[in-house]
Amino acid sequence: MSILGAKMREPRRYQKGFSLLEAMVAISILGIALGGLYSAASGATRNVRADERYAFAVELGRSLLADNVQVPRAGMSDNGVTAGGFKWSVSTSPAALGRSGLGEGALQEIAIVVSWADGLRDRKIQLHSVVEGLPEDDAL
Repeated sequence: MSILGAKMREPRRYQKGFSLLEAMVAISILGIALGGLYSAASGATRNVRADERYAFAVELGRSLLADNVQVPRAGMSDNGVTAGGFKWSVSTSPAALGRSGLGEGALQEIAIVVSWADGLRDRKIQLHSVVEGLPEDDAL
């Protein structure tokens, strides 16, 4: 018998490295783990972007409310679009005063709507408040 034949019949006592099957299983597990991490990271990034756009819309609505603390007694309506694609509208109408003793239109109900596209979804916030109605001769 040859030397090669004798070596093939001897049982291996010490293994030097991993088998192909072990390496494939390890790479598969690593791939699944990295896929999960990538999915989680992209989801977190998407949530941060959505939160930033929501916060911008709220601040835009609040600034529109601050710009319109006094409006004409007859009411008003205005709208526009920002450079970032946020559509906004402001509308006022005389508030029902009942027997308060205030003149008609002294208080105005104001409604502010800010809307934007977030991927495939359309989002919108609404702010409602009461502001001062100016007499016609003091109107802005």
